[in-house]
Amino acid sequence: MRLIGCAQRALELMCQRAVSRTAFGKPLAEQGSVREDIANSFCEIAQARLLTLQAADKMDREGNKAARDLIAAAKIVVPGMAARVIDRAVQIHGAAGVSQDTFLARAYVYARFIRIGDGPDQVHLAAAGKELIKRGGAME
Repeated sequence: MRLIGCAQRALELMCQRAVSRTAFGKPLAEQGSVREDIANSFCEIAQARLLTLQAADKMDREGNKAARDLIAAAKIVVPGMAARVIDRAVQIHGAAGVSQDTFLARAYVYARFIRIGDGPDQVHLAAAGKELIKRGGAME
């Protein structure tokens, strides 16, 4: 959930920067690629949030073991999503995005660390894939 919060904060900073910064004679908010980055970021955050809520709901209703596939999916999806969203925010901020002027550089390092520290993506992918193959791809 912290990473979802970091990504949300990065999206908010992206929107603020897009309105306040001008490049090529118009605000970044009027640049098509910036709008696309903001929209894609919003969509990815919403998807990750829903997956996390689905895993939490199943944990509450059926226990951690029954929710292990959704937990693994969240551990795969959320850190990658956060890194992509934060990277887009860094791009929109330019050099300021990698400076100490914003939280973006620290947030990116945190998102990247979680992809390793909570178990490498490949471990979660392999475990989820193995279980899904056993079930024929059906969700429990």
